[in-house]
Amino acid sequence: MNKTSIAWTERTWNPVTGCTKYSAGCAHCYAEVMAKRLQGMGQKRYANGFQLTLHPEALREPMKVKEPSMFFVCSMADLFHDDVPFEFVDSVTTTITLTPRHTYQLLTKRIANMHDYFTHGREVSPNCWIGTTVENADAKRRIPWLAEIKTAPVRFLSCEPLLGDLGELDLFNIDWVIVGGESGNQARPMKKEWVMNIKRQCDEQGVPFFFKQWGTYDEDGVKRDKKANGCLLDGQVYQAWPKCW
Repeated sequence: MNKTSIAWTERTWNPVTGCTKYSAGCAHCYAEVMAKRLQGMGQKRYANGFQLTLHPEALREPMKVKEPSMFFVCSMADLFHDDVPFEFVDSVTTTITLTPRHTYQLLTKRIANMHDYFTHGREVSPNCWIGTTVENADAKRRIPWLAEIKTAPVRFLSCEPLLGDLGELDLFNIDWVIVGGESGNQARPMKKEWVMNIKRQCDEQGVPFFFKQWGTYDEDGVKRDKKANGCLLDGQVYQAWPKCW
């Protein structure tokens, strides 16, 4: 359980590690690279590398943090992977409920599983935000599944890495949109017009827009360090948060 440099959260909590590739956004998974690096360093939690592994011993970790914090849950996995039993997800959400001082962010590509979990007698805790990844136009089919989970205080889209133009978006019942380009040696470029199309629709539909980064390629298409590319759009930082925050 660590503090993180991810711009839209404060800490990561990983009661599950490891995953399997699911869609185009997974091609150059940062978590897979990091897990293998940590395995090589002898980190106990990553003894299995990027093989999906449950960590019951980590379930109570947020209880040790007294300062109210925002936690990105399973930054190194997908909590709603087919191989994670709902009983284990119950244990995760129990900790969330027992620590109302914290705010938790659950992000999944497997939105049908999240939808199934939260629409059959289980409600989203008031301190839990839920989201799905929408990296290209094909992934837009995930948005209605997320929008249907009515009990969540915040429903958000992570358009990262953004791999193509999303076209027209229906952001009904969506409370926040994050956009970012891919980073790493194998990163795929992100075009400015794709980003601006999302921002325009967020503005029109009253949804807070958070531009995280350009990634390895800036808007000029030149490959360089992601820190040098930064997060400016037309010379400005656009990093709005959900209205409840």
